[in-house]
Amino acid sequence: MFDLFDDIPKPDIAWHPDWIAADEGSDLMGALIAEVAWQQDTMTTPGGRVSLPRLTAWQGEPDAVYVYSGIRNVPQPWTPAVAQLRARAEAACEARFNSVLLNRYRSGLDSMGWHADKERELGPEPVIASVSLGATRTFEFRHARTHATHTLVLTHGSLLVMRGRTQREWVHRVPKEAGARGERINLTFRWVDASKRK
Repeated sequence: MFDLFDDIPKPDIAWHPDWIAADEGSDLMGALIAEVAWQQDTMTTPGGRVSLPRLTAWQGEPDAVYVYSGIRNVPQPWTPAVAQLRARAEAACEARFNSVLLNRYRSGLDSMGWHADKERELGPEPVIASVSLGATRTFEFRHARTHATHTLVLTHGSLLVMRGRTQREWVHRVPKEAGARGERINLTFRWVDASKRK
């Protein structure tokens, strides 16, 4: 029988909601808050430079410089908890990562707008491992052509792996959620090939 929903696109993802046990995840989150050099960057908009609605950090190998939204991210050295999570993410994804973007959402008012991680230095089909710790937040995908949507609830200790053509065909965001309580830290591990930068 023909399924009317066969043609609805879906992102190429793997979702592991209980990847890290709750108690261990809480310990890791405490370590990340203490050891990471958090900062509040500004980004370029049509109206000028504005502060990002979250705190960020960039860690990785020395040559893993990454530019997005007019921000040139020069990697800080791996800190212990981040290095531990990197090794675990590499094993889970059977991929190598030389860098990570950390986002710290201080409340439900912090957010991430619609975007895709498709800079040239990430390659045509990047594998991106997204680890979430802390408060549960909504994560939305929107297909670039059809505007079909796909929503996940990113829980404490979860792992979301994005791969294939996901970054080419979809955008994603973490919207504001006034009802969200507590902080959330997200780590997106990726491989940056600086030789491919324009």
